Amino acid sequence: MSTDSIPTAAAIESALRDRLAPSALEVIDESADHAGHAGSNGLGFGTHFRVRIGGPAFAGKTRVAQHRLVYDALQNFTDAGLHALAIEIRN
Repeated sequence: MSTDSIPTAAAIESALRDRLAPSALEVIDESADHAGHAGSNGLGFGTHFRVRIGGPAFAGKTRVAQHRLVYDALQNFTDAGLHALAIEIRN
């Protein structure tokens, strides 16, 4: 498996900044904590992430709509192996 196509925290952060222009953003790769779990790629990175994000794009939207914004912005990463995403919306 080539590691060139595996999602990274930096790439996810860049995509979210470009798409949603957040005022607050933190992306944490928690993949190592999930070694041996479903969706793990055996490398210890690139499969399980936590996103803490906030900004005007989320204002006035339901929690489901807020999460949909993030999932839509990261669809390419899901297609490339991102297995789990914990989303924390900061207002």
